[in-house]
Amino acid sequence: MSREFDVVIVGGGLAGLSAAVTVARLGHSTALLTGGVLGGELIKIEKIEGVPGHAEGVPGYDLCPITQEQAEEYGVEFADLPATSITAQGGTWLVETDADSYLARSLVIASGTSMAKLDIPGFDRFQGKGVSECASCDAPLLRNKVAIVAGGGDSAMQEALVLADHLDKVIMVVRGDGLSGQAAYRNSIAANPKIEVRPHTEPTEIIGDDSVSHVRVKNTVSGAEEEIETDAIFSFIGLVPNSEIVSQLVDLDDSGRIEVDVAMRTTAKGICAAGNIRQGSPHRAASAMGDAATAAIAIDKFLTLGEWRAT
Repeated sequence: MSREFDVVIVGGGLAGLSAAVTVARLGHSTALLTGGVLGGELIKIEKIEGVPGHAEGVPGYDLCPITQEQAEEYGVEFADLPATSITAQGGTWLVETDADSYLARSLVIASGTSMAKLDIPGFDRFQGKGVSECASCDAPLLRNKVAIVAGGGDSAMQEALVLADHLDKVIMVVRGDGLSGQAAYRNSIAANPKIEVRPHTEPTEIIGDDSVSHVRVKNTVSGAEEEIETDAIFSFIGLVPNSEIVSQLVDLDDSGRIEVDVAMRTTAKGICAAGNIRQGSPHRAASAMGDAATAAIAIDKFLTLGEWRAT
């Protein structure tokens, strides 16, 4: 038999955790399905910047568990399994996992994004053997070595800066003219003598025997190729929205993100979206928290007053 809740939240990142705190504070029975990774992508980040009250930044592995503890104090129930399906059930929503099912009057989809994979030879072969997506996890193992970071956005710059604290050299390969994203990160990269930025460059193959030893790269302007000797490559080339589970229930934009109005309400009555999964997200921790509060208030109005967006 399905367990019944006012609100089920899908996704255990900062948006999902923050939504859980707010809806539970408003008095609604709430379950949060973390998907097995509490904190999502942020749990890997050594220093999240731009969060009010944390002038020096805050580790994701601190911020997310703290928010979980706050949610638990308000009675939120946590399950560490991902949702496997969501279907309409007579004015409610049936959310199923491999272990249990939940009947919810409303949903907050906060399933976030996943790192895009490099579609090049060697990427899958050397996973965990020099191919990584977590600088804070692996940087201490690469002390005094050399690593490549593929990508030039905020995530790539954050990870390059973490790596530079441990490694002798970090080479950032960027397809475009140069780094993009926040000026604060760009300035820190420019001031760090351990970090080299190579614009108009993309990796084409990861090479090695038992682990990564070289990465072949190509200049996107001249077409010239070379092999760079390296001990690891970290991929931060973009994000893929985890929206497949609701793709038949709500409207998505061309990138696969969920369309929402200013109150984070989707086109499906009773379903809100928050965080990186929603259309137009600026991909900031602070904005994910704001999305969550906005979505939670919209859910509260729906549950107490029946209010929803105009169609």
